[in-house]
Amino acid sequence: MELFDLSGKIAVITGASAGLGKDAALAYAKAGADVALLARRKEKLEEVKAEIEALGRRALAVSCDVSNEESVKQAMQEVLDTYGTIDILLNDAGVAVRGGVHEMSVADWDKSFNVNVKGIFLACKYALPTMMKNHYGKIVNMASVNAVVADKNDMFIRHSYNASKAAVKGLTIGMACSYGQYGITVNAIGPGLFESEMTENTLFKSEEFLKSYSYQVPANRPGAKGELNGTIIYLSSDASSYVQGQLILVDGGFSLV
Repeated sequence: MELFDLSGKIAVITGASAGLGKDAALAYAKAGADVALLARRKEKLEEVKAEIEALGRRALAVSCDVSNEESVKQAMQEVLDTYGTIDILLNDAGVAVRGGVHEMSVADWDKSFNVNVKGIFLACKYALPTMMKNHYGKIVNMASVNAVVADKNDMFIRHSYNASKAAVKGLTIGMACSYGQYGITVNAIGPGLFESEMTENTLFKSEEFLKSYSYQVPANRPGAKGELNGTIIYLSSDASSYVQGQLILVDGGFSLV
């Protein structure tokens, strides 16, 4: 189990104020890491910070808009000023804008890419120099099963989301090839449907949709709270030291059918 031990590591999590990002931050702390929590809602971050400190780990809450370069630059500098280094970066911040190409506004299209793709680019841009200097780093990008499959169900039509998450896969591959020589691994996770702030008031409110979705999935259900954490810790730890440029689907088999 030493391979999964994150004691002494500094983990930065974007989108850490709620949902899957919050769950991941707590998982990092339980694995021994000290964490930096980045998101727009500082008051929510302070709540997560208190939970992590109750576990006996250090936590830093930093207000950050991942789509804004100056905001990301300042946030990463605050992390470095506080901890002195960055060992792990989990890019979890994301948005899902509904709609097909024929009906979507340019503003909604841009929003998807500004958060889901540009946000990862910016976070990596300002974390990588320290990782390259240290010749060590673990970057985990949150993609989606929708990077490789789509759904014709009207509630699931999100063409800009499909495109942006496919771009995350491509960016992950590119960075993996370039930065592996610096002792940095870059991988992505493709979750299926999980309950989060993004889905709890939409998809999870529709019994008809959940019944239809569960019928399609070999696991016969959506993902449950905490079921992403094992993959996140694996890709953030020395257990995955020779895993590079992969998209690991955590989807209950949704992509198989």
